Amino acid sequence: MDGDARVIVDTLWVVIAACLVFFMNAGFAMLETGLCQAKNAVNVLAKNFVVFAVSSIAFWVVGFGLMYGDGNGFAGLTGWFLHGADNSPATGEAYTGIFSALNWTGVPLDAKFFFQLVFAGTAATIVSGAVAERIKFISFIVFSFVLVAVIYPVGGHWAWGGGWLAQLSTPFADFAGSTVVHSIGGWAALTGALILGPRLGKYGKDGSIRPVPGHNMSLATLGTLILWLGWFGFNPGSTMAADAAMITKVALNTNMAAAAGCLLATATSWIVLKKPDLSMILNGTLAGLVAITAGCNAVGLASAVIIGAVAGVLVVVAVIVIDQKAKIDDPVGAISVHLVNGVWGTLAVGLFASEGGLFLGGGVARTVSQIIGIAAIGALVGAVSSAVWLLLKLTLGIRVSEEEEFEGLDTGEHGMEAYPSPLPPPFEAAPAATTGNAMLEAQPRAANG
Repeated sequence: MDGDARVIVDTLWVVIAACLVFFMNAGFAMLETGLCQAKNAVNVLAKNFVVFAVSSIAFWVVGFGLMYGDGNGFAGLTGWFLHGADNSPATGEAYTGIFSALNWTGVPLDAKFFFQLVFAGTAATIVSGAVAERIKFISFIVFSFVLVAVIYPVGGHWAWGGGWLAQLSTPFADFAGSTVVHSIGGWAALTGALILGPRLGKYGKDGSIRPVPGHNMSLATLGTLILWLGWFGFNPGSTMAADAAMITKVALNTNMAAAAGCLLATATSWIVLKKPDLSMILNGTLAGLVAITAGCNAVGLASAVIIGAVAGVLVVVAVIVIDQKAKIDDPVGAISVHLVNGVWGTLAVGLFASEGGLFLGGGVARTVSQIIGIAAIGALVGAVSSAVWLLLKLTLGIRVSEEEEFEGLDTGEHGMEAYPSPLPPPFEAAPAATTGNAMLEAQPRAANG
């Protein structure tokens, strides 16, 4: 295949994969809405919808340049508003652009930006579920902008943008974002949930815990299936090239980890909770997907199954510990899915990688690099996110009033309901038909009588 044809095929694959990841917004919206109360459905849907628009502007203005623009080990310093040359090696010329961290893929700059944008939007969407049912809409919008404009890009630059984690003697490895996307979103979600505090009545003064069940498990299940589908763009698309062997390997590893996570979460919840809880089954599937995201290109199929299986157990344990022991109110389990299993999946690369994995005789170097990356990015996001949440709390405020939370954010924040009560007819019922044939009486009469 000549150079031009290769660029066309690679670009088509990247754009299709990006569209699959974009469609994950629908999955998150359905999942989070289903796991929350009916009185907050509009608010959850609105947050999941507007967050991608916010992410698009934030990433275009500053985020992409900060993440991928040439700069130093800490941040990119060029490429604001997507300005700057990107002369790719695919043209046969020497690379002379300013986005050196992405010069390994020959697709056009616009395709690179679009694919990376949908990842940035995913990180912001993760936060929505953990702070659901009590956060001010405007404060969520502002936080999402800061996350995608600054916090996510700086952490991403360290790992993917040629930053200091990529320059370690054994480079930090995170193929599609167990840490860069999911843990960053998870750390931001954790800090938000802690600073916001739990929903009213969730935890009693006597230590009791009041379950707040989701209102529509059909929506939650549909959302999870959409996310599972979207992950076949998320992980295989990270090849950013139509490499048949690598795409199929990554796709299969992704699916098998999801399946293992689903089954082990089912079994674990059955044992621990005495019932196969559907919300745990759904989150177990997502946990397997999150965990395999870092190493889907670097591990064998059996290792992918093990990684997903461990994730399925971890997510059930994490949900119970976070909700009941730590008393951190996370309505959808986002912290357990994305943070806990983002950390596990990133560490698992050091343990199971076919080249350099500790369990496969590769020594500890890769595992040490993974731990350094997990800790560094966690510290960055935890500190900066906390500062942003606290600043918002002191200025705009981050929590709705008790009255608004009790009545529901749909009416308080948006002036509408997802499921309005039926209204009485605005007119009196028509009199009964006199012919005994209602169908005949309903027919219009001819103009000539």
